[in-house]
Amino acid sequence: MRLPGTVALVTGSSSGLGTAIARELARRGASVVTHGRDAERATAVAAELGASYVLGDLADPEQPQRIVDEATQSHGRLDLVVHNAGRGWQGSFDTMTPECIGELVATDLTGPMLLSRAVLPLLLRQGRGHLCFVTSIAGRTGVAGEAVYAATKAGLDAFADSLRLEAEGTGVEVSTFVPAVIDTEFFARRGTPYARRSPKPRNPDHVARQVVSLIESGKTERWSDPLLRIAPAVRAVSPAAYHRMARRWGEKTRMPGGG
Repeated sequence: MRLPGTVALVTGSSSGLGTAIARELARRGASVVTHGRDAERATAVAAELGASYVLGDLADPEQPQRIVDEATQSHGRLDLVVHNAGRGWQGSFDTMTPECIGELVATDLTGPMLLSRAVLPLLLRQGRGHLCFVTSIAGRTGVAGEAVYAATKAGLDAFADSLRLEAEGTGVEVSTFVPAVIDTEFFARRGTPYARRSPKPRNPDHVARQVVSLIESGKTERWSDPLLRIAPAVRAVSPAAYHRMARRWGEKTRMPGGG
């Protein structure tokens, strides 16, 4: 996708990686529509970039259509959506409340689905567009202490792959970006600092350039850390070896009685 002249909506762009992606898209000539739940943060980023903004909580199923409508009205069109918004939670699954499970699934999986459903007819009519899904290494390998988060990202991966097949030949592109660890407020907000030895957190500006490069390239997938492809490959070929590796290098989150 050629970015100059396009209109791009970046969900969750009021902070962290989303802000960095919005900046990079604007730098490369796109008209950006920022999005967030926090009005003060969202308007601040929009003011910095000279961009439009929309507010809304993707966990509310009534809001994705409104978000798309407002983003489209701001420039008269919409060409690109970067599905970046997400929530995290860390801890033993048996301590996670049903309400928290619902919030994570609604924000990280159902929300992007509903937003895609809202914008796809517009892109199909244009015969041109791009949906970029920011997933996670957690969705490819599973992570102790992040069972629900990992499940939502695995589901988002499968959704993006399926949507890509459905959209073939329509002019609408679908890409997936798989990040590992990014140095943002994500871990503080989930309530638990990042404590693994590897991988090391990456600079969000660097990762944002990777995301935007993927969108421009027309390729279907990119990882922030290519070496991390090894873990899913080992899992597919030798599940026993993978689980030994995961127990050694993962966070030590265990249910009571798990050792």
